[in-house]
Amino acid sequence: MTGVTLTWLGQAGFLLHGGGATVLVDAFLSNMDDRRIPPPLDPTTLSDVDLVLCTHEHWDHLDGPTVAAVAKASPDARVVVPAPVADQAVAAGVPAQRVVGAVAYEPLTGLAVPITPVPACHGVDVADAYNFGEGLSGGLVRYLGYVLEFADVRIYHAGDTIWWPGQDRVLHDLGIHVALLPINGRDPVREAANIVGNLDHREAALLAAAARVELLVPMHWDMFEANRGFPDQLVAVIERLGLDVPTLVPRIMRPFHFTSTR
Repeated sequence: MTGVTLTWLGQAGFLLHGGGATVLVDAFLSNMDDRRIPPPLDPTTLSDVDLVLCTHEHWDHLDGPTVAAVAKASPDARVVVPAPVADQAVAAGVPAQRVVGAVAYEPLTGLAVPITPVPACHGVDVADAYNFGEGLSGGLVRYLGYVLEFADVRIYHAGDTIWWPGQDRVLHDLGIHVALLPINGRDPVREAANIVGNLDHREAALLAAAARVELLVPMHWDMFEANRGFPDQLVAVIERLGLDVPTLVPRIMRPFHFTSTR
């Protein structure tokens, strides 16, 4: 079967199947009290994963117990994280030889699928946001998104980010078909609580339109009451602005299949 099957796991987590490869991205499957939605599956059951990707060090993206459990259940899986936080994956329990430190714009080959890491504009804390984290990381980009190249589909997982200058051109030039973008936004109330924000629904719609993607999938809007996003507003703004941005609002553990028409 051509194309890619995507399964949303909540927050920024996705399980991707395509071209014979299985890729897990930003899976947050630890059972914490303030989750609105319980973990949809047990990471110890994920025994056929080829790649585990984490975009940055926040625990809802680099979930140490989940990463370690999947690495144990899938002993051939490689774990890709930004190079500045590779030690955090090792500390979580992943053997060092299986950890791949990703660097922005340096393609990763020889894995189950080719990956191009791209910068994300974020922060460990509000006090050091919004930038690429180079000042914390010896000049390396600390927060990443990933472009995954399956046989005939290129999927961009943005991680946590706001719209940084030139991002739309980078995505367009990489030929993105599907964009997985956060829509929870940011505001002074959340930033006062040290919550580093992301794209809001309008910015996500405009970024997807500027990058000319074939499908926009909103993420990072469901999990925490104090940090919600609203996909209905995303759909409304696309209609109101007349944007040519096909959009699919995912449902947890409801797989959907994408095949490019290009």
